[in-house]
Amino acid sequence: MSAPEGMDFVEVGRKLFAGPCDFMWAADRADGLPPPGPPEIAFAGRSNVGKSSLVNALTGRKTLARISNTPGRTQQLNFFDLAGKLRLVDMPGYGHAAVGKDKKANWDANLRAYLRGRQPLARVYVLVDSRHGAKPVDREIMDLLDRSAVSYQVVLTKTDAIGQADRKARIEGMAAELAKRPAAHPDILALSAKTGDAVPELRAAVARLLAERGEA
Repeated sequence: MSAPEGMDFVEVGRKLFAGPCDFMWAADRADGLPPPGPPEIAFAGRSNVGKSSLVNALTGRKTLARISNTPGRTQQLNFFDLAGKLRLVDMPGYGHAAVGKDKKANWDANLRAYLRGRQPLARVYVLVDSRHGAKPVDREIMDLLDRSAVSYQVVLTKTDAIGQADRKARIEGMAAELAKRPAAHPDILALSAKTGDAVPELRAAVARLLAERGEA
């Protein structure tokens, strides 16, 4: 289904994310997820890439999602209800979390189970630290999403920490890589939760996604 012509998705997205948003559920196992409901968008990325900061920036709140400088602090799939229209899912960070091997393996298994089989999941936003670019563990998640035919879009985070030339090079390199991936959305968002750069564009992308699904 295509989105309506002439719709101002920046404004639609602003209104959507200005609605009430509350924590609703936490799951530390794949069999402990909430019952299916509205569409879900999930934020995946390496530990400390900025997932919680982005959830807060999107919703205009400072403490909706817990932020920590300690990698691995988000230890569950945290679900937030946005005005009954959308669920935001803050996922445990993958990669070099400072936790025990058994716990990390459990997180990774639950993350993969959710990404493979969650019916309301509309899109995964794969967050990549713009200072370092995509790492092998990021590509493993993209491979999983490609195999599972789950739509995903890359968001470069912390772009306030790099210069314009580096940002341009990072976007071009990522775009060339994503062009070969069947489930990847072609547009890359270069974003800073700290300054707010491209946050309206991400809200607009979500609003467009819902419109295309007939959920707007």
